Amino acid sequence: MPDPQYLMVGDGYRIATYSWGDDADPTVVVVHGFASSTKDNWVATGWVRDLTAAGFRVLALDQRGHGASDKPHEADAFDIRQLAGDVETMLDTYLVDEAFYVGYSLGARVGWEVVQDIAPRIPRAVLGGVPDGIPLARLDIGQVRALIADGTPVTDPVTQNYIRLADRVSGNDLRSLLAIAEGMRASRTVDPDPAHAPQQPVLFATGSLDAVIEGSKALAAACPQGRFLEIPARHHFNAPGSRVFRAEAIAFLRDGLTA
Repeated sequence: MPDPQYLMVGDGYRIATYSWGDDADPTVVVVHGFASSTKDNWVATGWVRDLTAAGFRVLALDQRGHGASDKPHEADAFDIRQLAGDVETMLDTYLVDEAFYVGYSLGARVGWEVVQDIAPRIPRAVLGGVPDGIPLARLDIGQVRALIADGTPVTDPVTQNYIRLADRVSGNDLRSLLAIAEGMRASRTVDPDPAHAPQQPVLFATGSLDAVIEGSKALAAACPQGRFLEIPARHHFNAPGSRVFRAEAIAFLRDGLTA
């Protein structure tokens, strides 16, 4: 991992960003999922290595609440538009006029906004494990609050998976992660609307064992230039490590260089 380069976003938070490769190469922005980080989602799984080997420059950020970025505890710091705006601020700061986008889970949900908000700058995208509906809706917020307040054990299986993920990634702040979940739900503006789908080519990719797969397929079908990849034998938490996913995504992005 390179040392993070910090930028300040509009509401005053400090966001950690990273860069690999030659500035002259076509740029790919990678955005990680909930309770993950750039290192966990993209470096440890081989994405950065393979993207740079394929001739891409890679830009990444630790989303607010994650990694080396600031970790506010207030739910109103995590509106989906603010998360998408952080990506745009990174592109502006690095003076990148155009980039491909790769996001997973929460990063893919943010990507649904980014590829439409700044469509001329994002000619092609890969959205992995993107949920239809409100992100983190399966997380039992009450059980997480009780865990933070007095150590009450979490019994909900899905929530247990998220807690294990949060514990596995160094530096995670459970209060900040809880605020993210609360912020996503409170805004009520984060449901992907198939009637307003991205118009550029988008590859949707979701594990065959992932509970959100049918919703992901529906979003792909709503996109005029959408494609869908079913990642074999993977669930939501281990799909980013799939070689199949990585290879198909990079081939899709390289197609965009000659389109």
